[in-house]
Amino acid sequence: MAVNYEIYGDDMQFVRFLLRNNESLIAEAGALLFMDATVKMDTIFGDGSAQSSGGGLMGKLMGAGKRVLTGESLFMTLFTQIGNSEGEVAFGAPYPGKIIPIDLSKYNGKIICQKDSFLCAEKGTAVGIAFQKKIGVGFFGGEGFIMQKLEGNGLAFCHAGGTIYERELAPGETLKVDTGCLVALTQEVNYDIEFVGNIKTAVFGGEGLFFATLKGPGKVWLQSLPFSRLADRIIASSKYAGGSSKGEGSVLGTLGNLFED
Repeated sequence: MAVNYEIYGDDMQFVRFLLRNNESLIAEAGALLFMDATVKMDTIFGDGSAQSSGGGLMGKLMGAGKRVLTGESLFMTLFTQIGNSEGEVAFGAPYPGKIIPIDLSKYNGKIICQKDSFLCAEKGTAVGIAFQKKIGVGFFGGEGFIMQKLEGNGLAFCHAGGTIYERELAPGETLKVDTGCLVALTQEVNYDIEFVGNIKTAVFGGEGLFFATLKGPGKVWLQSLPFSRLADRIIASSKYAGGSSKGEGSVLGTLGNLFED
């Protein structure tokens, strides 16, 4: 039986679950919003799946080590309802955007996603690593050589910035995407990196040196506002404002800073 959930909000979303007795979820550390007193919280190595738990302590260490390679913590948090009635637990998105529920059973039990997009999932979902086939992806992909691999038959929840666009690619259909805008893709999609075309476009076009080239068949999830793009704008604005809050970043506030001693 699928876990009972509801997503709240528009641009700053959180997902709320109603857990039955002995029903469990795994989540990234720091994602918790609130939980009932009947929900037990434990810190675990890896993801708590059969893959990471196999082989005793060594299996758990291997599962945790995979998470380190994706830039995540060694630990995940396990939430289990221990009461006889339903218990509430909710997880919040880390920055403005949308929470995407993905039923892994509909995609042959596996999807590939960006390493920082995973939020939470039903217990039993394996969170591993997916190496890209071509070395160019590692050096020029913008988001790193390693992506996350989510495997299982339950629900997984990813988070992405801005607005989400889902695209079903037909066999042989190709889509060129800014590397930071790619959130997730099904395992059938061929993912590669392609140079934008010429140096002038790369230097003056403001779109970076490389595209992610996605070739169908399969499904892809895209985000309109990658966190890296949002962070760059915030950093640039703070530099122009000179660290001052005058004018709240407005043109008048910026001009005022130029004439200060």
